Amino acid sequence: MARVSVAALNRMLNRTPNRAHPARRDRPAPPALELAARPNPWLRALGLTVVVLVGAWLGLLIVGNVRVPVGPMNTTMALRPSLTGGTKINISPLGALTLDSHTAPVRLDVNVDQLDPLRAQTLVDHPERLSGLQDEVVHDVERGTIDLALRSCVAVVCGATALGLAVYRRPRRALTAGGLALALLAASGASAYATWNPKSVLEPKFSGLLTSAPSVVGNARNIVTEFDVYQKELARLVTNVTKLYDVTSTLPVYRPDPTTIRVLHVSDIHLNPASWTIIASLVKQYAVDVIVDSGDTMDHGTAAENGFLDPIGDLGVPYVWVRGNHDSLTTQRYLAHIKNVHVLDDGRAETVGGLRFAGIGDPQFTPDRSVVPGGDASEELAGDRLASALADQRVAGTPVDVAIAHEPSAARETDGDVPLVLCGHLHHESTEMLKYGTRLRMEGSTGGSGLRAVEHRYPAPIEASILYFDRDSHRLQAWDSIKLGGLGLATAEVSRHLPKENRPGATPVPSPVTSAP
Repeated sequence: MARVSVAALNRMLNRTPNRAHPARRDRPAPPALELAARPNPWLRALGLTVVVLVGAWLGLLIVGNVRVPVGPMNTTMALRPSLTGGTKINISPLGALTLDSHTAPVRLDVNVDQLDPLRAQTLVDHPERLSGLQDEVVHDVERGTIDLALRSCVAVVCGATALGLAVYRRPRRALTAGGLALALLAASGASAYATWNPKSVLEPKFSGLLTSAPSVVGNARNIVTEFDVYQKELARLVTNVTKLYDVTSTLPVYRPDPTTIRVLHVSDIHLNPASWTIIASLVKQYAVDVIVDSGDTMDHGTAAENGFLDPIGDLGVPYVWVRGNHDSLTTQRYLAHIKNVHVLDDGRAETVGGLRFAGIGDPQFTPDRSVVPGGDASEELAGDRLASALADQRVAGTPVDVAIAHEPSAARETDGDVPLVLCGHLHHESTEMLKYGTRLRMEGSTGGSGLRAVEHRYPAPIEASILYFDRDSHRLQAWDSIKLGGLGLATAEVSRHLPKENRPGATPVPSPVTSAP
C-alpha cells in the first residue's frame, strides 16, 4: 500500500477547491464574522427608570389635579413627587403648613383656593342647614380622595406611556413604562399607608405669615386622632360663632333690657396678657357695668409682675377684686392704687355699679402650688368671717347682693347669708344651689390657666361669664357662659342659662335674704 505523507496530503487538499472551482481563484476570502455589540443591561434599566419617573411626574403635573369643594371652601388636591413625603396645606396668601404625615416618594398637596360666597351666604341665611354640614364635608372629602386616586393612576400611566413611545418608538416598550409607573404609584400608596403617622398633625411646621399665627389651624389636631368628634364639632363651631355675633337674637328666652345691670365675672387670669384684650372686648360687646375678679390674677405675686395689672385702668368700668392664693399682699396694695379698682378683703362691703358686693381674700399664699397643712380649715374659717360680715350688713340694713371669695370651700360657708356667691380657683365653671338657698357660681380660668395650659393633652379654654341682674330687685335674672378655645385653638361658644324661678311658667322663689330695694 502506497504511503502518502501528511505534507503531500495537505497540498492536495489545498489544490482541490481551485481545480473543482476554477472560477473562485480570483475571489477574495470572505471576511470573518463578528458578534454585534449588545447594549449594557444596566444602562437599559436606568434609561427605562428615567422614562418612567419623568413620564409619571409630567402626568401628575399636567392632569393629576382634582378640584374639590369642601363645604363652603374650594380646594385643589394633588400628588407630587417628593423625597420625604408628607402633606402640605397651602393657605394663600397667608402661607403654608407642612405635616410629617407619611414617608413615601409622593407628597399630598392641598391648596385652599377661596371661600365660595354663595355657599357661605347660604349657611348664614339658613342656619338650619348646619345640622347636615358634617355629612356634607365627609362626602366631599371622600369623593375628592377617590377622584384624586383614580386621576393620579390615569395620569402616571398616560405620562409614562407617552414618553416611552416618544423615546423608544415601540408600543410594547411604551406600555411597559406605563405599567411600571402604575406599579410605582401603587407601591408609594402602600408605603404611605404603612408609615402613616396620625400624631404628625400635632406638630405642624408653619411658613409664611402662619409662623406668627398658628391658631389658624384651629382644631386640626383632632382631624386624625378624633376625626369622628371633629366632624360633629364642625357644625357646632359655626353655630356658636354665629351666636357670638348676635347673642340676643339667637337666645330669645331672656332679653336683657337697657336697665339690666350687667356684671362680667372673670377669674384665674394667671398672667395671660391676652385676657385683657378679651375682657375689653366683652365689656364693649355686652355693655358691662361692673367687672368682678375672683382672684389668681398673678402667678407668683412678685413686685416685678405688678406692671401686668396696668391695663385694668383702661377698661373704663369699675373692677371689683379679691385676692387669690397666687396673689400676694404686694399685689393687693398695687391694685388698691389703680383708680377704678375696688379691693375687697376681710368681709368689707361696697356698693359698685348699683349692686352691693362683699368679699374676702384667700388666707393662703401658695404661688408654687404647694399644699399647706390645714389649708381647708383656713379656707372655711375665712368663709365664716365673710358670712359673719354678711350678717352684720343685713342687720345694719345694707344687705349684700353678691359675695366673692376665691376658694369654693370658703364660698360655701356663706350659704343662707347672700343670694349669690362667686368664686374660682378650680379652672372650670359650674353652678350649684347650696342647701340654704345661696347660688354658688364658680368661674373657669379667664387666662386659659396661663402657662399651665400646656400641661395637659388639650389646652385649657378661656372662660368668663356675663351675669344679668334686675336693677330694682337686684336678683340674678340669667347668665351667659362664654368659652373660647385655649392655646392654639380658634373656637367660641356662648350658652345662656336661666335660674329655675326665672324660666317661663315658673313661680318666683324668695331669696334667702332680703335685698335692698
